[in-house]
Amino acid sequence: MSTAVAIPPQTGLQRAAINPWVVALTVTIATFMELLDTSIANVSLPYIAGGLGRSFDEVTWILTTYLVANAVVLPMSAWLSRVFGRKNYYMACVTLFTITSFFCGIAPSLGVMLFARVLQGIGGGGLAPVEQSILVDTFPPAKRASAFALYTIAIVTAPAIGPVLGGWITDNYNWRWVFLINIPIGIVSLYLTNKFVHDPPSFEAERKTVRSANGKLRIDGIGIALIGLGSAALEILLDRGQIDDWFGSRFITWMFIIGVTCLVAAVFWELNHSDPVIDFRLLKIRNFAIANTFYFIFGFGLFASTTMIPQLLQSLYGYRAIDAGLVLGPGAFVITLLAPVGAQLVQRGIVHPRILLFGATMVIGLSFLHYSHFNLETDYKHYALARALQGLGYAFFFVPLSVTAYSQLSPAQNNKASSLTNFFRNWGGSFGIAFVTTMAERRQNFHQARVGNNLTASSPYLQSSVNRLADYLQIHGFSHADAFKAAYLRYYEQLGQQTRLMAFMDCFYIMALITLVAAPLALLTRNFKVGGKAPAGH
Repeated sequence: MSTAVAIPPQTGLQRAAINPWVVALTVTIATFMELLDTSIANVSLPYIAGGLGRSFDEVTWILTTYLVANAVVLPMSAWLSRVFGRKNYYMACVTLFTITSFFCGIAPSLGVMLFARVLQGIGGGGLAPVEQSILVDTFPPAKRASAFALYTIAIVTAPAIGPVLGGWITDNYNWRWVFLINIPIGIVSLYLTNKFVHDPPSFEAERKTVRSANGKLRIDGIGIALIGLGSAALEILLDRGQIDDWFGSRFITWMFIIGVTCLVAAVFWELNHSDPVIDFRLLKIRNFAIANTFYFIFGFGLFASTTMIPQLLQSLYGYRAIDAGLVLGPGAFVITLLAPVGAQLVQRGIVHPRILLFGATMVIGLSFLHYSHFNLETDYKHYALARALQGLGYAFFFVPLSVTAYSQLSPAQNNKASSLTNFFRNWGGSFGIAFVTTMAERRQNFHQARVGNNLTASSPYLQSSVNRLADYLQIHGFSHADAFKAAYLRYYEQLGQQTRLMAFMDCFYIMALITLVAAPLALLTRNFKVGGKAPAGH
């Protein structure tokens, strides 16, 4: 007789273990796509204006509306993922982003385009924070550094590749493909996310805290309203300030008043709320607070330099948009090559994160200082090498920063922490772009006035130079009057080029000072063991 062995029924479905790297690559696809979209449309704006029959100033709202919607949703992503479930919320964001990319691509008018861009920004705002929290929960503390290396490559290279790819698509195809290329990427991301990404049991327990004992959803309505309105006003202020002459515009003045009032009120409200949309109380944790300072500086420096370098090369050196974008390529290559090395240095305990973060920040600051000594004779090689030096700093910057940020947090705090880190990084980028667009123009006016005062029309040097150039032009067929007019215009153009270069160099110098002064903060972080247990949870 054979003995039958009773097999107890399973109490629940057991999921096969999924390689965490499959999850990491899956969620990185959509985040890369969204961050690429923050810069890919910039170089296409003149073509979009022509295609839609609107002025350039009007179509700049295509960038502004996206950034505003993105800024409003981003800090709320932790709360929204608890309400809907992290996987469901992430897939909803990808779906909305993909669908609205299609409508941006086929938009027949500016009104349709702006409406689609608002929805696209809402969809894109939740991707980066949710990805970061997924990575933190998917990888154990001892292996998070490697996951953050992949995240580093995505968030640093995507904004740099955007202008190059956007310029190439616009030159060779049509500006509408700048948006339409998101569709196949979004579909692939949705398929992979549905198959491989799942909410962990610890997060399912966290989701229950968003509802009261009787199952009613807890909504921090006042906090949402204050943060949403304040973020929107501040983003409009930063994005439109230089265009509208800052506080010379009543509109910008009101945006400042509304933005500051709402955000200050939001901080006080959230600190006293039992279940806040943004948990500012996490900033009481020293390592997390210092890390967020560096997230802001990271966004400030990266987006400011990525915006400024192509402008400088196109306006002063005559580079095409795609050629100027290629100067950013070596930096992205260095980051892709060395970020995994930085992860291993942290993960194996070879270099403590605080030391690596301090050294990387110093390298970034020195790269900005190196930029500030360039002149109109500087060639492509020197700009590319300077960007590679900057990339060397960023390759060893983000991994120790991310490890430090989560070093003192429990698993229950990871989701809310990811919203805050991305909140600071996003605002750093917005402030950085506003800084360079404003400072470059103000400093050019300053230098032009100073040089103009020292180089009057009666200057012997100027008169001698103008006479030599006028004589040369007359030999080559210009009339006497036209030759002198052309000579003066030529020297005025050179004055403009020199003063504009000096303004850009001033921007790099200020960015260097900010970065170098902030670097010692890394040494003030509390000591922790990489991969060790976090308080009250791991």
